[in-house]
Amino acid sequence: MAVQNGRPAGVRRRQPSLAQLRAFAAVAEHLHFRDAAAAIGMSQPALSGAVSALEEALGVTLVERTTRKVLLSPAGERIAVRARAVLDEVGALVEEAEAVRAPFTGVLRLGVIPTVAPYLLPTLLRLVHETYPDLDLQVHEEQTSSLVEGVMAGRLDLLLLAVPLGVPGLAEIPLFDEDFVLVTPLDHWLGGREGIPREALRELHLLLLDEGHCLRDQALDICREAGRDDVPVTTTAAGLSTLVQLVAGGLGVTLLPRTAVAVETSRSAQLLTGYFAEPAPSRRVAFAMRSGAARSAEYRELATALRRALAGLPVRVL
Repeated sequence: MAVQNGRPAGVRRRQPSLAQLRAFAAVAEHLHFRDAAAAIGMSQPALSGAVSALEEALGVTLVERTTRKVLLSPAGERIAVRARAVLDEVGALVEEAEAVRAPFTGVLRLGVIPTVAPYLLPTLLRLVHETYPDLDLQVHEEQTSSLVEGVMAGRLDLLLLAVPLGVPGLAEIPLFDEDFVLVTPLDHWLGGREGIPREALRELHLLLLDEGHCLRDQALDICREAGRDDVPVTTTAAGLSTLVQLVAGGLGVTLLPRTAVAVETSRSAQLLTGYFAEPAPSRRVAFAMRSGAARSAEYRELATALRRALAGLPVRVL
């Protein structure tokens, strides 16, 4: 039988245990078996046996025992550094697991669509700061398709977006409904009116966001519900701020969710806001997560707290 390093070839050494590493690290720190045993709460014979077992497992002498003191061998000095690093990493692993077990701690990667982020994030961030100070909230603003792909792949944990998504494997936690309003130039015949019938959308030059934004699809759905199947698209915008400025410049009208009105229309004095007759066209905003997500109870509690925090916004909390 072939022999390598004093043992039969193919026979692996036993792996050292954490208890053995902890015992040796204590001896390396105190250079005294009695003091080391007291420091880690072991009996002296048990500590001595653990160090001997570690030496046997590694196949090297780690300590030189004399009647008066303990010395580390050259190998022991090098391995003591490694042992301490291993124990530190194990401690960090345990701390991380404890943080994950504790609610509202650790990292939460939140994906938000652009037509929600600027208007809802101030409320959400204030809630997290005041109520969940140990939660590391990381925000990613992306379009709906990218967010859905991210949460399904595990890149994101929780989404804040318009629903329904109709995606298998995703669970939705409804937060609120909000109406759409009509934003027009100052001289538009519907500017500032209330009780606007949806049918009025059949004749309007409607400005839309670029393809990929769910708000564009929602606006087109509203037009179809009003009996308009063909919406000519001659000008689009990448964001609501640009869209509203196009309206102020007289290029057409657009639909805005109520949460966006105060922010976007305050940037120009050339705009008026019109309100639809009941039931007004609306959208639903929700959290979305992977079905069976480990932190689902935590996300539902966050949703409950967020609903309470939305009291000052022009929405219908669910």
